[in-house]
Amino acid sequence: MNSNFFCPNCGQPVRLGLNFCPYCGRDLRAFQPASSAAPQAKAKASSSPNLLDSATAQLNSWTGQRRKVPIQLGSMFSQVFKTHTEAEAETLFIGGTETTTPSLTAVSDSPVQPWLFTRVLAVFGLTIAILAGSLFIFNGEKMYNGLIFISALAVPFSLLIMFFEINTFRNLSIFKVTKIFMVGGVASVLTSMVLYQFINVQNMTIVAAILIAIVEETGKLVIIAYYVKRTQAQFILNGLLIGAAIGAGFAAFETAGYAQDYGLWVLLLRAIDSLGTHTLWGAISGAALVMVKGDQPLAANAFQNGRFVRFYVLAVTLHALWDMPIPLPSLVKSGVLIAVAWVTVLVLINAGLREICELREEKLT
Repeated sequence: MNSNFFCPNCGQPVRLGLNFCPYCGRDLRAFQPASSAAPQAKAKASSSPNLLDSATAQLNSWTGQRRKVPIQLGSMFSQVFKTHTEAEAETLFIGGTETTTPSLTAVSDSPVQPWLFTRVLAVFGLTIAILAGSLFIFNGEKMYNGLIFISALAVPFSLLIMFFEINTFRNLSIFKVTKIFMVGGVASVLTSMVLYQFINVQNMTIVAAILIAIVEETGKLVIIAYYVKRTQAQFILNGLLIGAAIGAGFAAFETAGYAQDYGLWVLLLRAIDSLGTHTLWGAISGAALVMVKGDQPLAANAFQNGRFVRFYVLAVTLHALWDMPIPLPSLVKSGVLIAVAWVTVLVLINAGLREICELREEKLT
């Protein structure tokens, strides 16, 4: 068993049992792993290791808590199949303004249960069906570009709405988030194009895949950092939303470009890929950056923090593996990488909800 966990302030590995971090002096008593009050139960758990539990515990240690995170997708998405009114949707959409942002005491730390994103995806699906019918049945050639643009937007923007729902602080309005998605998405593509001037990629090799991942994740990170600073984001769920907005914008505009080059068939493939690529990779980097920044102004030392570096490297690694010519069936490779990205995001969501409890405790004391 690993006898260390990571300091939530400086990211350095700290021996279990220490009350204060020997590197930065942070009080660690609230972040210690669960005590061995029930040694028999602990021994039983350790005797039957679970790969998913081990993975979530390791990822969670990067957030400052050495404890597994239960993955309960059925509970998380239970509201998707229930009936909701337009008034409920409108209530979600009006959050984030000066008059609708709740106080910290009113922010919910209950497990998130997003549902509105599926309705948004359904609207996109209906629009795509009408555009496709106009194009193929009535030969409406003027619908071609519209079909490309709406199809490229559908999955990334719907995922963005999910992250908008997950941000239980309700301190970023849908107008602001859409602006980050549009302007930030284009800016991240432009930043990546600038960085591409320093490398030469001819064929997709392992080295080329790594270089592409570094360039594009860094291009997104530059814009994520700009919006984190501009919005004064200080909560993990804020960073998750901002990163998802940049990643979703990047994905949508990149997909539109691919469809223009390779035809409509690539839209379906890219839509499936969007379930676990740029939007989630951006969300991981954004959440990690805000996690280490906290309520302090964004400074260069945040990018050197061990906790941020681990999550950023993970995002780059997922991107590189996605592009690499690995001798595996594409469905297997894509499925594994999407699963890893989602597990990481779920761990960060858990860290964001835990942060709410910690902030309330700090406020009370």
